[in-house]
Amino acid sequence: MTELSLPHHHGEGCTEECLKEQLDRPEDFQAVADIFKLLDDTSRVRIFWMLCHCEECVINISAMVGMTSPAVSHHLRQLKSSGLIVGRREGKEVYYRAADTEQSRLLHQAIEKIMEISCPKR
Repeated sequence: MTELSLPHHHGEGCTEECLKEQLDRPEDFQAVADIFKLLDDTSRVRIFWMLCHCEECVINISAMVGMTSPAVSHHLRQLKSSGLIVGRREGKEVYYRAADTEQSRLLHQAIEKIMEISCPKR
């Protein structure tokens, strides 16, 4: 590997080689970009946040967020395919909740922290 020499040096920290090695693998950043693209819709963020707190069926989710069932189903499919939520069938009904994964927990914490900072209690 050739040594990287940057035009400006701004002090100590992670070495340029360390940073360059990580930056040379853009596929490592794709999962992060995909999650942020998924959450660029307020409705999906609201649905995901709600499912971090409870398990619900499409009809109840629709009523809680004020959307049609087909619209909610569309958002649920996207959240489920990303692995952020899971579904459980009981008879004809499917109940959704946040996945029990580190990624879901971290994202939930980030949403709550951003809401706390941006929307102080009245």
